Amino acid sequence: MKTTKDHLDRLIDYEYPPKRIISLCPGITDTLYSLRLETEIVGRTKYCLYPKEQVMNAAIIGGTKKVKLDVIHELKPDLIFAEKEENTKEMVEELEKHFPVFVAEVQSVNEAYRMIHDVGAVTDRAEIADRLENTIRSQFQSLPNAKGKRAAYVIWRKPYMVVGKNTYINSLLERMGFINPFTAYNGRYPSVSIEDFQHAKLDYVLLASEPFPFQEKHQMEFAEFLPNIPSILVDGEMFWYGPRMLEATRYFKNIFGTIN
Repeated sequence: MKTTKDHLDRLIDYEYPPKRIISLCPGITDTLYSLRLETEIVGRTKYCLYPKEQVMNAAIIGGTKKVKLDVIHELKPDLIFAEKEENTKEMVEELEKHFPVFVAEVQSVNEAYRMIHDVGAVTDRAEIADRLENTIRSQFQSLPNAKGKRAAYVIWRKPYMVVGKNTYINSLLERMGFINPFTAYNGRYPSVSIEDFQHAKLDYVLLASEPFPFQEKHQMEFAEFLPNIPSILVDGEMFWYGPRMLEATRYFKNIFGTIN
């Protein structure tokens, strides 16, 4: 047995190294596989899609907000990974009655680095985790620089919802030199109106591919009330933390490299 602290400063007692792992968060699942834990991962959510070939070997235990407790009990995990934003407090409280649950918290780029490091330490993959973290850190040194352009990152329609403060996505935007005017709003993903967009003095609108799948027709929709503001369709998965960060720098250079 080993005792560790998770990101909420909760003491976790678990079998070390864990041999039966369940992940309730896509970014953490992706990270676990990148740390060569494919034989240890027994369960994941239906939203854990990467790496595509390997996740098919892990049982689906439900979604990120609601899990199938009977399936989890059948899998007999010796460690479950959750994330404060992705999963609910009630879910964690129920699961920790029966199993060790390590709760990560990722609201910034630096906390994404911490997650990779700590997941590696908890699973006896520290050396591999350090290599992954250092590679991402090195690549992020060459992220494009938007030089203070004001941008809204839109995640939902009807109602419109945008990325706000204390989020990994906003932290990543700031790393690239964007200013997000909606960090002044209440909540991490505030609902906004057409008037809010019009008054935000935007230079760009970023329309994400997920969770709402914005498409070209929605660019036309925004052009009706923001006629002089370019809207850009962006791959939401490039704004995930974990191994997707390895692909992000090149993607962002292609998308934002011409912003001036």
